[in-house]
Amino acid sequence: MKRSSDAEKQQSEHDAAKLFLRCYEQQTGIHMRHIWHNEPNRPDVSCYQENQQLDIEVAHLYASETEAMAVLGRPLSIQMQRDLADMAQQPSEHRLQSALERLLKQKATKRYYSKRTWLLIRNASTIWHKSDFEAAVKKVCFPNTHQFEQIWLLCDFYRGELLRVDH
Repeated sequence: MKRSSDAEKQQSEHDAAKLFLRCYEQQTGIHMRHIWHNEPNRPDVSCYQENQQLDIEVAHLYASETEAMAVLGRPLSIQMQRDLADMAQQPSEHRLQSALERLLKQKATKRYYSKRTWLLIRNASTIWHKSDFEAAVKKVCFPNTHQFEQIWLLCDFYRGELLRVDH
């Protein structure tokens, strides 16, 4: 039986993917359908983009350790606590850039069994908004190598403010 934290994580990924698909369709007119979850070593969810399978790795972005713990409702790993503490030491105008770079660096190290993988970053913080992301992504240092065909950002946890952030 799955642990409740696994089920919560899967539900959170599903919710992010569902919102992304709806927003992507509205923005591009390209049909996205049928979300399903994958086993480890594959991106979190898969769907169909028109007739082609597309795999999506889902990541949530937090502004602080306290915020992440409150949203997740559980303790964080030691490494995540360190990363968030380091980020909190940055001047406020650099926190978002630092958070994005940390997340991108972490995801760039992963390898997936997938022909097409997109990264979806869902903003889980109430302090950052689309205008903050538009300014920050211009300064972000993207990893030289990663497996993502495209990188997208849901700028608001509940609404469809979608921004493509890859270069």
